[in-house]
Amino acid sequence: MRKGLMILAVLLFVFTVLQFWKPKEIQYSSPAKNLTNVPSEVNTILRNSCFDCHSNSVNLAWFDKITPANFIVDSHIKDGRKALNFSNWDTLDKQKQSAVMFYSFNKILLGEMPLLSYTALHPSAKLDSRSITVLKNYVKTLAARKTNPEVSSVSISKADAVHHPDKKITDYKKVKPSLNKISYIPDFRSWKAISTTDRFDNGSMRIIYGNKTAVKAIAEHQTNPWPDGAIFAKTAWKQKTEADGSVSPGEFIQVEFMIKDSKKYESSKGWGWARWKGKDLKPYGDSVSFDQECISCHSPVKNNDYVFTSPLHLDINKFNIYSKNQ
Repeated sequence: MRKGLMILAVLLFVFTVLQFWKPKEIQYSSPAKNLTNVPSEVNTILRNSCFDCHSNSVNLAWFDKITPANFIVDSHIKDGRKALNFSNWDTLDKQKQSAVMFYSFNKILLGEMPLLSYTALHPSAKLDSRSITVLKNYVKTLAARKTNPEVSSVSISKADAVHHPDKKITDYKKVKPSLNKISYIPDFRSWKAISTTDRFDNGSMRIIYGNKTAVKAIAEHQTNPWPDGAIFAKTAWKQKTEADGSVSPGEFIQVEFMIKDSKKYESSKGWGWARWKGKDLKPYGDSVSFDQECISCHSPVKNNDYVFTSPLHLDINKFNIYSKNQ
């Protein structure tokens, strides 16, 4: 009994001493205004479920302030603000605000947000089905085009036949490599289209192509992780809405590549990232570290080998293609 009390006393002493060890103070409680031009109900949902980590307005529970929990909370807040800080909402233009909402809602649908570790201790932050419906209906109002669910579609067959982004280019050797030394791959035009995505928030569409290694991995359900040698090319066009409501590629925006090589690209999560913009295929980025932006964007799907595109099935013989919006 006495030994047990001594152990308890030592633990209590250590716990008390630990309380003097706290993370460096950050801005916890600067009031955050409601988001401009956002419905009050949507503001309420975001404040309740997102603002504690994604704004400068934080309401800490008593147990959030106890060491070592406060270090975990501090890390989550810093990471959350780095990814998205709603306190900076008014500094964004309207298109960027719409993109932020679209991105945030997709993270919710992916189950990435709010963090399960957070809602486990803060159950009031959980999003119920009604709240998700409210957010979904709001995001729909931000669409650059209004869809007709009966006839609106993005056709992969049309995409395969559409003009290619580099039709102005006659000598691919003149296309400069990306800043991280990845060369442009013109042969992607002969690859198979494996998925499409409809970015209705900014009026663009994407067609994702996979090389033979990627197609084989999909057919054999070996996509997590993807095998070395798999390459994706994601092309983006502005959407052109036809008279019947169907959607086809319009003006070319960019093409970007993900190249899997777990050893060569170990420092960038096993993938080589590269992007070329415009019909003149100008390499994207201001410095060699531009790929950190790509990694950050794909971090929500790190458990899927950092790949958003996940075809449900691809028959390697018939090339039956199923697409999934990212």
